[in-house]
Amino acid sequence: MAGPGEQDKLSDDWGLDVGAAGTPAAAGGEDAMSAEWAAMLEADGGEGGASDRVLNQDEIDSLLGFDPNAGGGAELTGVQALINSALVSYERLPMLEIVFDRLVRLATTSLRNFTSDNVEVALDSISSVRFGDYLNSIPLPAILSVIKAEEWDNFGLLTVDSALIYSMIDVLLGGRRVGGTIRVEGRPYTTIEMALARRMIEVILEDTHRAFEPVTDVNFKVERLETNPRFAAISRPANAAILIELRIEMDDRGGKIEILLPYATIEPIREQLLQMYMGEKFGRDPIWEGHLATEIFAADIEIDAILHEMDLPLSRVLTMAPGETVMFDRAPGDPIRLRCGDVEITEAIMGHIGSHVSVRVSRPLNAPKVTMAAFEAIDENKMEGR
Repeated sequence: MAGPGEQDKLSDDWGLDVGAAGTPAAAGGEDAMSAEWAAMLEADGGEGGASDRVLNQDEIDSLLGFDPNAGGGAELTGVQALINSALVSYERLPMLEIVFDRLVRLATTSLRNFTSDNVEVALDSISSVRFGDYLNSIPLPAILSVIKAEEWDNFGLLTVDSALIYSMIDVLLGGRRVGGTIRVEGRPYTTIEMALARRMIEVILEDTHRAFEPVTDVNFKVERLETNPRFAAISRPANAAILIELRIEMDDRGGKIEILLPYATIEPIREQLLQMYMGEKFGRDPIWEGHLATEIFAADIEIDAILHEMDLPLSRVLTMAPGETVMFDRAPGDPIRLRCGDVEITEAIMGHIGSHVSVRVSRPLNAPKVTMAAFEAIDENKMEGR
């Protein structure tokens, strides 16, 4: 319990008028204290205190994590960072960026041959998105190509915007060079436009196959073309995916291609994408391979000389006594087998040198049944089966 002096100090801190007896000076005791509390609350509310403060738009945007001035690669903050915290960062897959840098170089050459024009392909960005958010953000009209990765047995999405479609049609059909932004028409795409767009998509997919070739052998084929995003649902809206944005410029015209691969699609090659880039061999270090081979050749192993093997009933083995003889069906000149672990290496003739038992190899070593090519094939089969 606080003493009278402490009560006076607390009352002074709160601004209450306390009499000498330690009770409020106004008549009514508790009623007077309640009246003073109500007066303080009304004063705070009437003066626009912190309890009734309204956030402005900048503070709301900061709280929610929406910054209109931030670029596409800006770090997420606020509520938006909490919502997207489950997304897997593509930066954890260092080989992925190498693959798509390779795609940029290949696509530049292929599209120049395809259009006979000066084409420049640039990698705008690689980001992690949710599939549903991406579908809702596609500017229409556009052509959405559902692509199938045959070896991975899963699907991806390749989107071509209308500006690139009309630019490519002008280039392929000898249209005039129109500077500035091409006017987007509201009509559906014609059969010729769809056919030319499909041919361009096939060129891009062939380059994508070649870009992935050092990592894994995968073929992409066009499953179908759609103009409505609702018909291109290849994954659940909440699933995470990798979005690759490529910008294609042909002098003063061009557009954008977006490749979306759900994480479930690239899961079979996750281990390959996790390895670091080590030159053109994509993760293989010849120095380490040579050191490992040297250490293996210098390693000591045990070799067993098997004179004879036979099967005996367990009952006889349990009843064996000292002095009992077990007959081997072998002659002194018969070859014996040399083994290393469970692997039979070759045959030899048994003899002795002085007081030591020796064997003389009588034929060349057995050819290995498993080669390095077989090991690589086993690893590939494991990855395909995942």
